[in-house]
Amino acid sequence: MRMRGNMKIRLLIGAAIILFSYVKYCSRSETNEYTGKKQHISLSTDEEIAIGLQSAPEMANQYGGLYPGQDEQNKVKAVGQKLVAKSIANSTPYRYEFHLLRDPETVNAFALPGGQVFITFGLYKRLQNEDQLAGVLAHEIGHVVGRHSAERMAKQDLTKGIISGVTAGADMGAGQIAAVVANSVNMKYGRNDELESDNLGVKYMIDADYNPYEFIEVMHILDAASGGQAPPEFQSTHPSGPHRIEEIKAAIEANGYQQ
Repeated sequence: MRMRGNMKIRLLIGAAIILFSYVKYCSRSETNEYTGKKQHISLSTDEEIAIGLQSAPEMANQYGGLYPGQDEQNKVKAVGQKLVAKSIANSTPYRYEFHLLRDPETVNAFALPGGQVFITFGLYKRLQNEDQLAGVLAHEIGHVVGRHSAERMAKQDLTKGIISGVTAGADMGAGQIAAVVANSVNMKYGRNDELESDNLGVKYMIDADYNPYEFIEVMHILDAASGGQAPPEFQSTHPSGPHRIEEIKAAIEANGYQQ
């Protein structure tokens, strides 16, 4: 009987933790005025900017620091600032800064909350023209405008709360199962963020008079760089190449672009 009572208390505690996490998550709901998307966000724009600025030096160090060639740095900055100036990104409160990282092997680009945007030299050197560079940077600007980092932080807080609640209410095995499920959910959210950033990036390219079809060529470059060894889409935070290309084509057509 005592074991039953203890189990009932554990279940109540676990349920309370899950309920609190869910209510907290749902209470932080707002509509992104630049994308029209309803989101659950736990950070202010000022906090996003502060996190990005604070994290930028550490992130740069992870990729060997900034690329030493000033001409290349200036090109990345000029293309990024042109995209911001010509698009709705210019109306946002974020502080956009664009950085070329030294790492010659890693093929990557990413954005921190608040406007810090990075591209590795490993990706930069594979790009064939300015339009393709614009595609990479426009996509990352889309992550900033879409507030994807802040949104993901809120979702991760929710999934941590659910895992804690399951573990408290049941056992470690159940908590591990919950962690696997939560990870799959967060990966799906990641894929949706990538597709939204692709869509926004296409629009920003068009606004800045870049050829958005060159963004499709970037997808081929990324596929070639992976050696065709990219994991299946359901196991990745990024959509599969063919899926992304179809979505990009649809976005180009939806924005009425004509060559």
